[in-house]
Amino acid sequence: MTTYQEEENFEEEEEVELYEHHQIDVDKGQTLTRIDKFLTDKIANATRNKVQNAIEAGHVLVNENKVKSNYKIKPFDQIRIFLEKPVADTEVIPENIPLNIVYEDDHLLLVDKPAGMVVHPAYGNRTGTLVNALVYYFNHLPTMPGNTGRPGLVHRIDKDTSGLLVIAKSEEAMTNLANQFFHHHIERTYFALVWGEPAEDQGTINAHIGRSAKDRRVMEAFPDGSQGKHAITHYKVLKRLRYVSLVQCNLETGRTHQIRAHMKHIGHPLFNDATYGGDKIRKGTQFSKYKTFIKNCFEILPRQALHAMSLGFTHPLSGEKMYFESPLPEEFQALIQKWENYVNFE
Repeated sequence: MTTYQEEENFEEEEEVELYEHHQIDVDKGQTLTRIDKFLTDKIANATRNKVQNAIEAGHVLVNENKVKSNYKIKPFDQIRIFLEKPVADTEVIPENIPLNIVYEDDHLLLVDKPAGMVVHPAYGNRTGTLVNALVYYFNHLPTMPGNTGRPGLVHRIDKDTSGLLVIAKSEEAMTNLANQFFHHHIERTYFALVWGEPAEDQGTINAHIGRSAKDRRVMEAFPDGSQGKHAITHYKVLKRLRYVSLVQCNLETGRTHQIRAHMKHIGHPLFNDATYGGDKIRKGTQFSKYKTFIKNCFEILPRQALHAMSLGFTHPLSGEKMYFESPLPEEFQALIQKWENYVNFE
């Protein structure tokens, strides 16, 4: 039970005495403003004195650095605020949100998550998540120790990644599935459209993954193993489309943003992945016609081109081998078709 928490999704806080209550990304149009005034205006029930005390105590970080109350925030600054008490609100609000259930029995269910849906509630996303929907449809979902507010979850996928998730409906199922994830017995296949054409038709990326020192929202690959956690991704090129490639990725480990960080590491970021630089033209020509084509492609799939295609595991109670597939979403298929047409007619 404790070893499972070393997996990507439910890491324990490194500093148990401090709890993150707010994360604020400053807008690009923000004017230079003292941080104490900015936070007083931004946070409900905050006073200038409380804000200044928190800043003086080092509980307010800007771009991961401590600042003084007279620091003037700039566009794109990232502000994180910590307090010495945990976030009180861990209640999950049941919401009648449609679910695409692929399979269900007394102990588990498979859900095909659409892109744009957050998996579990967190600061800034208390409602509209997959978990909000789950607690509406199912009573008494189990929760792993240390993961209050995430009933049924044994893994997750990013908000803008589509595809399959397995949900535990019983304590027995949760414990067993968690162990299967920890020991890498779960078969996970993803399809990704990446920039460029990998030199090899298939390969393995073996590089630790940890948070970037420059931006804590971004994961970075550390091939020398100096930081982060052990991470392995196996990939195979399915289709080469001159400036992009359709790639199959199989996860041996399950770290946060693993495929996105690993593919960027080898020079092939995911198509339209804004976090990892894939939302800009990385390969191709400078002709205006091509730029317009790419703009249209981004509009067809306005997110990173990543889909959790399949899940394979052993049923936690019966021992039966289970395998499920999710077809590529229509917009993903349309994107590939558009690239195929472009290559064929160029």
